[in-house]
Amino acid sequence: MAANDATGPDRSTEGPVVRTAAGAVRGLREHGLAVFRGIPFAAPPVGAARFAAPRPVAAWDGTRDAFAFGPPPPQDLGVPGATGVLDAPEGDDWLTVNVWTPDADPAARRPVMVWIYGGAYKLGHSGSPGYDAYRIALAGDLVVVTLNYRLGMEGFAHIEGAPANRGLLDQVAALEWVRENIAAFGGDPGQVTVFGESAGAGSTASLLAMPRARGLFGRAIVQSLPGTFFSADLAQDIGVALAAEVGLRPTVADLAAVAPRELALAVSGLSTKMPQYVGRWGQAAPTVTPYSPVVDGDVLPVTPWEAVTSGAARDIDLLVGHTRDEFRLFMVMGGMLGRITDEQASGALRLFAPGGEAGERAYRAAYPGADAGELFERVQTDWLFTVPSLRLAEAQVAAGGRAHFYELTWSAPGNGGVLGPCHGLDIPLLFGTYQADLGALLFMGAEVTPEVEVLSGRFREAWTAFARTGDPGWAPYDEKSRPTQLFDETPTVESYPQQRSAHLWKDQPFKPLPLLS
Repeated sequence: MAANDATGPDRSTEGPVVRTAAGAVRGLREHGLAVFRGIPFAAPPVGAARFAAPRPVAAWDGTRDAFAFGPPPPQDLGVPGATGVLDAPEGDDWLTVNVWTPDADPAARRPVMVWIYGGAYKLGHSGSPGYDAYRIALAGDLVVVTLNYRLGMEGFAHIEGAPANRGLLDQVAALEWVRENIAAFGGDPGQVTVFGESAGAGSTASLLAMPRARGLFGRAIVQSLPGTFFSADLAQDIGVALAAEVGLRPTVADLAAVAPRELALAVSGLSTKMPQYVGRWGQAAPTVTPYSPVVDGDVLPVTPWEAVTSGAARDIDLLVGHTRDEFRLFMVMGGMLGRITDEQASGALRLFAPGGEAGERAYRAAYPGADAGELFERVQTDWLFTVPSLRLAEAQVAAGGRAHFYELTWSAPGNGGVLGPCHGLDIPLLFGTYQADLGALLFMGAEVTPEVEVLSGRFREAWTAFARTGDPGWAPYDEKSRPTQLFDETPTVESYPQQRSAHLWKDQPFKPLPLLS
């Protein structure tokens, strides 16, 4: 098999070899790229290192084969009967990176893109087929890095005796690995773009606010930013409830007695119980994920919106956006489409809209033709994703920085088209992985037409151009004209389309979610 044979990898001893700070790694030749998988950037976070900040990886002798993705971190699937086991290698070496590069030549100095996956801060794995990054690397002639980080109990639960936001600290450690090692893979450590979707977008936005992350990247792409950031009091209370699922206290000493994957499985049932805590946990309860970044005053001193407003990201180029019908995915997956009563709509409007009952009246007035299901979906789309995303761009511009904004308005073709431009649709379009992971649902039963391929190419072209130059191909956002790139079969740049919702939220700050009682 030839080294550049795109039909399969070359696992011969002639594969590309790169020396990292910890030791040499041998990769594969795939699609004309050099690909390295499963390179550890920190020590396995088990034993004495469990629930601690990431620790340096031990050096190794000889050349390590970097052919396979590392094991996924323990997953809190939150589904009754779920095993918590993915179709991936087993083991404790979760903290690994993967690299796709056109040429592992230190003289190349190509731009670098670092992908952070989403999954409600409790799911995800950089080795998922939907994140196969070779098309992005080829489209932009740049280096792409994907990484694992701790999730759920291991990465985000409030645990006494452990630092908060351990998953975010893992991401910082991975970015430090990029700074120290990526030049050997042909990348430029001074030209790094971090990009992520959903919880990956929340992570990327958190990095903008984290002193530990400053100087590690110069551009950021935030795709569907969740507005859910926990106060320390709320995180502590949820931590008590999580530990109670296994009859323990939320302390390092207690929880260390339960193996990580067993713990993830044992606490997963709390997700389905969360709605009953609405009187105590408020807006966090219906999200059915007990994990989010915690504004602890140390690792994450303030929310991303507060940090960006203060100018913390003024020198970072920012690309932000969302899909038009974000919450539709959860409506369909939860069997709620077409089944929402007016009472349920009122409950959602009073819980999520600014001003409670006044917020409900304002939404009903702003959307007079909307039925109960449309109002239920609209307010949760706005609260959870669209307004937080818009606010981040507005904060950046107000602080004197530059931001570009987009909205995906093209509808997912699968399942008879009921999903619309829903949450997560940008992932298979960006990566070109239409039948993998979430893409399998969004494109189920649908043909991948030439028009789809063109739209997918537009995503990659815009993202890689931004990584190279800070300009994705349309005008920066400003408060007067609000230019927004609409990704559809026919792309256009228009003033932000969701002005009705934006107006309803214009005076509402995004603060850490509080503990109510």
